Amino acid sequence: MPLRPQKIGSIQSRRDFCKWMGLATLSASMPLWTPPVLANSISSKWLTIESIERVTLNVPFRDIPARAMAKEVPHWVYSEVLQVKLKSGVIGFGETMLFYTWKTTSDEIVKEAIGKNAAEMMWRDDLGAGLQIALFDAVAKSLEVPVHALLGTKIYNETPLSWWNIDTSPEDMAAECKLAHQQGYLAYKTKGRPWFDLWAQMEKATKVVPPEFKIDMDFNDTLLDAERGIPILKQFEHYPQVDIWETPIPQSDIAGNSRIVKEMKAKVAMHYGNPEPFTVFKEQACDGFVLGGTAQTLMNANAACKIADLPFWLQLTGTGITAAWSLHFGGVLSQAKWPAVNCHQLYTHTLLTEPIVVKNGKATVPDKPGLGFELDQDALAKFRTDKPSVRPDPPRMIETTWPDGRRMLLGSHGVLNFILKQANLGNIPYFEHGVTTRLVPNDGSAQWKELYDKAGPEKPLFL
Repeated sequence: MPLRPQKIGSIQSRRDFCKWMGLATLSASMPLWTPPVLANSISSKWLTIESIERVTLNVPFRDIPARAMAKEVPHWVYSEVLQVKLKSGVIGFGETMLFYTWKTTSDEIVKEAIGKNAAEMMWRDDLGAGLQIALFDAVAKSLEVPVHALLGTKIYNETPLSWWNIDTSPEDMAAECKLAHQQGYLAYKTKGRPWFDLWAQMEKATKVVPPEFKIDMDFNDTLLDAERGIPILKQFEHYPQVDIWETPIPQSDIAGNSRIVKEMKAKVAMHYGNPEPFTVFKEQACDGFVLGGTAQTLMNANAACKIADLPFWLQLTGTGITAAWSLHFGGVLSQAKWPAVNCHQLYTHTLLTEPIVVKNGKATVPDKPGLGFELDQDALAKFRTDKPSVRPDPPRMIETTWPDGRRMLLGSHGVLNFILKQANLGNIPYFEHGVTTRLVPNDGSAQWKELYDKAGPEKPLFL
């Protein structure tokens, strides 16, 4: 397949390509970045971890996200906020989405951390999201520097942000895009699903935002393969707002993804790490990446993407606490050029005392000590709740209907992403005009329970 120098600008000749591939081969077998040694140069008198407080919160969604998230991921309302107190009296805070994160913070790690040097621990990949954020915040405050100063050299004063919501009705998608634009955003990311009308979604949403406002859609494999997916995607290329298609088909299908990249005007994004990044680089299976995970993961992946001259968006999700953390990486990571997806717009409260302000699609990278924001203690008290022992999973049933009268019911039955899994298996009709989906309220009736018992999760119930 011919190279696409317009998208991978650093590869202009066979010689450059061979040199680049040599670096890629070497880099694939060894870390491209290692964390700096900081602890030995700072007295433990100030950085010793004295205590760690953990609080579970239930932060409600706004109305439109609440309708959308209730179908498959109602558990996203649960977060754990950690406050780390150092021997000096400095307090750092962080956050973990309890049921959607790269790692939660275990009781064992908390016990191990007490009495340790915060700077010595903060780069560890086994900390869990909330504790890692809190340690960085505490150490940066102790040094009276912003978190980004602990990560590297700030190269961007501003970083782009995207508004996010899961799949919705066309009307709700348009309303969210309009609200995002009113609040200074120039990008919106959502889900492409066969149980909603893509054509109606795009038509309504693009009418309420200007051409410079971009819409990115994550299909999570639901286009299934390039043969069927490309004709669908091409129907939206006339919209100037269409910008990035994320994971249109399974990422393991390198040939299919390469074909989509070649044939689409819009860009194609993949989650970094699957398949092995340098295979993706070599085969040009995407135009950029979705990047999340630990601090070390982010730094190392940026180094690899810099070699390939490919961009990514940061996908660090939670309330405003995690969004603030993400801003600092946006300031130092050279390839963080696409709008970051943090999902804090879903909630009724950011958990911060002041909002993250977005203007012309970008937010300022904070220069105040630590995260650059303060934790709202009143919100912490208001939303405090008991920590669920397992992922909350109330019985849910969705109804999908088509204009020709077809009706499909599907129940959750304890299965995570129960609708998506059936679509990935090809058990839900492929993308069509006029399809719509709603959550059927559980009214406690025998009729609801009877339908729920018949509706999946192994196979949808068609009526």
